[in-house]
Amino acid sequence: MTLAVRVIPCLDVDDGRVVKGIRFREMRDAGDPVELARVYDAEGADELTFLDISASHEGRSTTMEIVSRTAEQVFIPLTVGGGVGSVEDVHRLLRAGADKVAVNTAAIRRPELVAEIADRFGRQVLVLSVDARRAPGTDSGFEVTTHGGRRSAGLDAVEWARRAAELGAGEILLNAMDADGTRDGFDVDLIRLVRSEVSIPVVASGGAGRVEHFPPAVEAGADAVLAATVFHFGTLRVGEVKRSLADAGHPVRM
Repeated sequence: MTLAVRVIPCLDVDDGRVVKGIRFREMRDAGDPVELARVYDAEGADELTFLDISASHEGRSTTMEIVSRTAEQVFIPLTVGGGVGSVEDVHRLLRAGADKVAVNTAAIRRPELVAEIADRFGRQVLVLSVDARRAPGTDSGFEVTTHGGRRSAGLDAVEWARRAAELGAGEILLNAMDADGTRDGFDVDLIRLVRSEVSIPVVASGGAGRVEHFPPAVEAGADAVLAATVFHFGTLRVGEVKRSLADAGHPVRM
């Protein structure tokens, strides 16, 4: 049975507000995370992703109170990330209402964290968030970045995704940093490369601007498509994206 393609709005949260910029810069306020979560749930989103984008950069954990308030408002799976550095952090987020937890910087620093989380909670809980950008000197042509794309992690992005899947990651959230917020379309080359190396689900993120951008991401190998700017500022609705995917022959939950 072919699984339905998931459409996932992303709430990038900074200081209690949803924000969105271009390549993590020039941030604009996009609203209250709890209110937006409620809207997307009603619109038929399959899941929600909540990323505290300044937590790692500021060396703190995700804001639990906003997570719990968001979880109370939605009845679809909620992935939470940002500043997750330990098994205890994951436990706290799950208790606050998260269904899945995304790790990024801490897993790069200490890859065995991936295995520790998967062993404790099951790999279905663990999402590896990979912020990748084009880097001609690497084997795949893509490198991993940290701190909102500010720093190179010195890792090949495709190799890191493969290794994390082996360690126990249950899903890859693949964010194309070069495309983030540009509305120029998903990076299908990056999606295709990662898809060829992992068998776990891949969530494509970064670059969505029009409905016709979504089917190519799925055709390149994405199991789910994530977007922020186009949903927050009213350019597109969740239902429109699902119709475009269905029209292109991809199964969705309408």
